[in-house]
Amino acid sequence: MVVTDPTLDVEALLHGGGARFVIGCDEVGRGAIAGPVAVGLCVVDARVGAMPTGLRDSKLLSEKRREELAPLAAGWALYSAVGLATAIEVDTVGIIASLGLAGKRALAQLHVAGAAIRESVILLDGSHDWLSPALTSKLVVQTRTKADRDCASVAAASVVAKVHRDRLMISAHERTPGYGWASNKGYGSADHFAAIARLGATDFHRRTWLHAGAEIPDE
Repeated sequence: MVVTDPTLDVEALLHGGGARFVIGCDEVGRGAIAGPVAVGLCVVDARVGAMPTGLRDSKLLSEKRREELAPLAAGWALYSAVGLATAIEVDTVGIIASLGLAGKRALAQLHVAGAAIRESVILLDGSHDWLSPALTSKLVVQTRTKADRDCASVAAASVVAKVHRDRLMISAHERTPGYGWASNKGYGSADHFAAIARLGATDFHRRTWLHAGAEIPDE
């Protein structure tokens, strides 16, 4: 498979259409059985410089390379933020609503930092707009399949969010080491399920996803 670098072509089209800012948006941790779901946002304008060398969708990068790129991606963007929704929230309101909560929290961080959210188009990876239903005020959201692969602002958001969440999972592993979260990052590996069978579930687990037959969404 030939892997191509993302570009700013889509962002340029949105700027040309009148958007002062584009906010790349991507989620990570959607398919995990433990830990929060995270939504990353990176804001760019028409004058943003060249993206960091090697920037790609976080799923196409090694953990070491993501760690190297995350501060570069955050520094390249005008603003960046990561919002979270907890495992308990996922159990309570479901994964889609939790994505919306996490995205709304990330937008609140951008607002506090001074980002002009109402003058922006939010470029959201995927075909489903899970963000708008969570918002109190209507914002412009444009979905795009494979935006994390093709659009530099979204690739940056994916890397920033992935590294942020991975660090949370490593920290959780240090407090509760029996589940292998430092390596599996909360995803449902065979060893992770075996540890749950041996030790029981924690409040960090999405308990509704541990029942036999529970459908775990794709990342």
